[in-house]
This record gives sequence, structure tokens and C-alpha cells, in this order.
Amino acid sequence: MNRMLVLLLASSLCAYAQDKKPAPTLKSVLLEELRSTHNNSDWFVCANVAVQGLTGEQANWSDGKNHSVGQLVNHIVFWDRQALAKFKGETPDKFSGNNDDTFKFDPKDWDASVKALDQVMTDWENAVEKADDAKLKDSSSTIGKIATHNSYHIGEIVMVRKEQGSWNPEKGVK
Repeated sequence: MNRMLVLLLASSLCAYAQDKKPAPTLKSVLLEELRSTHNNSDWFVCANVAVQGLTGEQANWSDGKNHSVGQLVNHIVFWDRQALAKFKGETPDKFSGNNDDTFKFDPKDWDASVKALDQVMTDWENAVEKADDAKLKDSSSTIGKIATHNSYHIGEIVMVRKEQGSWNPEKGVK
């Protein structure tokens, strides 16, 4: 188990002991991490809120130096799908080896990209729910990195939206 998850689990155990709640499990901690980047804004804005209300044209906007929201969403979807296929013992989609290819975006596909983002995050949560403890122990580092990778890019999405002027600060980041 990676060090980050051990520390997170230990701090969670202390908090739960004070509240007299059942101690968290590796599965519950991993699910909490995945859900916080998917549909449960907590310490930061989750993906569903970060992309909410954008049009395809807004999702395609870039300042010329950074990726657009649409590019970031497709990048998250690509890597989450790759890792999920491996987690499930399936063959991942073919990859050119060029990470730039994972950022391709067409504004006409925005609605499909948003649905794909929600779906792959839901699929990850379902896979973790169904996994046994041995599988989770072996994959905990990867799952933790997926949550970290997602949160990093979600932060970029919010930054791009703030720069664009399409971010509503009432959604969590002022």
C-alpha cells in the first residue's frame, strides 16, 4: 500500500474513533477519493460540477498556452479508461505512445465527452465496489494516483473557466 493511502487511512481512523463510527476500510477510503473527484465536491470541486453548464464552444476555448476544458476532459477520460481496463484484466485501447494524442477535442463532441467522463468515473467506483481486498491492496497505489491525476486536471479545468469568465464562484472556488 502506498504511503499516501496509509497516512490517509490512519488519519481517517483517528477521526472515526472520535466519532465512534466504524473504522474505514481500504475500499471505503479509495471510494471516497474517487467520488471526491467525480460527483462529491468536498475539499475541492468535483468533475461533474467543474464541467457543468459549458457549451462545446466554451469547452473549446483556450488562452493559447494551456489546454482547453474539452481537451482536459478527454485526457482524463482516456487515462481513466486505460487504467480501468488494466484493473479489470481487459486489453486497453490502443495508444500511440504520444500523450498529446489524449488531448484531442472537437466541440461537436462536448456532450459525449461530458457523458464519457461521468461514465468512466462511475465505472471506476463500481469496479472498486466489486473488487476484493486482495485486488484493492495490489491496485491501491494506482487507484490513488488516478484520483490525484483527476483532481489535478479538474483544478486546471476550473482555472481555465475562471480565466475564460465562465466559472461561477458560488460553485466552490472564489
